[in-house]
Amino acid sequence: MRKVFTKLAFTVFGLSSLLTFAQKNDLGAWYMYFGNNKISKKLNWHNEIQYRNFDAIGDLEQLLIRTGVGYDLTENNNNILLGYGFILSQPYVNGEKKENIEHRIFQQYITKQKFGRFHIQHRYRLEERFLEDDFRMRFRYMLGFNIPITQKEMLPKTLYASVYNEIFLHFNSPVFDRNRVYGALGYVINKNMRIEAGYMNQIQENRNRGQIQIGFYNNIPFTRN
Repeated sequence: MRKVFTKLAFTVFGLSSLLTFAQKNDLGAWYMYFGNNKISKKLNWHNEIQYRNFDAIGDLEQLLIRTGVGYDLTENNNNILLGYGFILSQPYVNGEKKENIEHRIFQQYITKQKFGRFHIQHRYRLEERFLEDDFRMRFRYMLGFNIPITQKEMLPKTLYASVYNEIFLHFNSPVFDRNRVYGALGYVINKNMRIEAGYMNQIQENRNRGQIQIGFYNNIPFTRN
């Protein structure tokens, strides 16, 4: 129990330090919930909420809600998914906050591999974006790694490292939209839940900004099959 308490205390301290750092610097902060829940032997329900701030908290940049239904081509490592996203954005334009709403349909394919301690994930996503006065299409590719630190596997009570790189490409000009590089520490609470806290740098055509990210992952199945 003492080891578990120590790891949880370390995680809480890390989250508090990240929030303090974001409050004192020109950093955004993203608070994220990800659910990936089995609803049958082959089907899963994806549910996601991201609350993104210009600072540590209180200055909303974007609220993103995504949901979708996926199908396992093979057990645990090849999944296709059809989803929908609602995005409320509140950017600053000439010093004043504006409000934009976007509806998004997306299709994705996820494949996973494991080499030694490295848990590798490839995610390919195609997005159809319905903005208030425009329609756009975008392709995204993410390569991510989870590496257990305190144990050899991603078992309960394991501290792990998480890194990813994701590139976004438009179907029209300019082709390059943005690139995200992320690094974090995470803790496996149990076989269905984990938490991460880290830093993401986002590079756009004429902008480069850092984000503190805190994410909670829930994989509790809705079926015993």
